[in-house]
Amino acid sequence: MSSVSCCASRAPFSRLEDFESLAEKRLPSDVWEYYSFPSCSGFTLQENKRAFQRYRLLPRVLRDVSGVDTAATVLGSRLDMPVAISPTAHHSLAHPDGEKATAKGAASANTAFVVSSFANYSLEDIAQSAPQGVRWFYLIPQNDPARTEELLRRAESAGYTAIWLTVDLPRFGFQNRRDSRIESAEGKRFPNLTFDNAPSDVRSSEFSAYLNDSVKQPITWDDVVWLRKNTQLKIVLKGILSAEDAKEAVKVGVDGICVSNHGGRQLDGVPASIDALPDVVRAVAGKAEVYVDGGVRSGADVLKALALGARCVFVGRPVLWGLACDGAEGVHQVLQLLKEQLNLAMAQAGCSRVSDIKPSLVVHESYYLRGHHCSDSHPH
Repeated sequence: MSSVSCCASRAPFSRLEDFESLAEKRLPSDVWEYYSFPSCSGFTLQENKRAFQRYRLLPRVLRDVSGVDTAATVLGSRLDMPVAISPTAHHSLAHPDGEKATAKGAASANTAFVVSSFANYSLEDIAQSAPQGVRWFYLIPQNDPARTEELLRRAESAGYTAIWLTVDLPRFGFQNRRDSRIESAEGKRFPNLTFDNAPSDVRSSEFSAYLNDSVKQPITWDDVVWLRKNTQLKIVLKGILSAEDAKEAVKVGVDGICVSNHGGRQLDGVPASIDALPDVVRAVAGKAEVYVDGGVRSGADVLKALALGARCVFVGRPVLWGLACDGAEGVHQVLQLLKEQLNLAMAQAGCSRVSDIKPSLVVHESYYLRGHHCSDSHPH
């Protein structure tokens, strides 16, 4: 497998952790902490990565994998790989071009980018930076329905083809945000979350109070029903971990579900996303697309997630690392590395196309550790 290089003067990067190390050196300490911090003890953040290690790949051999195609169709868009970019906030803290650079990097890799409501550039500016890119918008509903409708119309007009709702964030806590210690005012501009009456000083308590008063919190299933009635765009719910909620999502007519624990930044102690994925896939029973994010650090991780039923895998922090390293090119390199790793992992597992990736390709380590495959194994 070839490696990618972050900046011509540096050695080729063969792991996402290489981007992480360089990003940590380049970013101010307060920004690095903001991007990296977990909730409470950090148990869930660490579990997201540890959980992937508990799944074993069972490759099939003697298959013709002389050509491997990683292409996939997600929400009706043809992507070069089933890996896309999760919504994350404050990209201008990593690079001056912020989400505009991220959009360019995603488009150059021919994959999708979910733009956050906490983006530092407007929906329109981001769309103009990469007109041919696949873009979806993470919407935060407003207390005033007219403002929510305005955001929907803006997204539709700017060529966004899906709306994402983050459903595991019932309270935003604008009055006590961890990013309050970040000095950059530019990194706190929210042109997709503020309207004409917003206070001008984005670092003031008045601005935090404005956001707290204007954002609808919590959102409920009624808001999902309202959204379904008020847009023709596809709808994805991000943050579902239980089979019960997945079934309810199907009932209200969503197009996709992203199994996610918010990168370990919300309720600590919930399952790793990859562990929750199979139950959600079974509950949805093909009636909506299912994705997963959290802890993905290699193409082999992507392969495991696809085998467990995900249609697409999303990455957040690694994209920010690439952005901090080299702007749009750094984002492209992170995505290209994942694509190359996935291509190799598929070949080694005997899969020439994404449709060849079956559940039988992966097994939990307990199968071996508890002796389930042995005739004299003990019941438990």
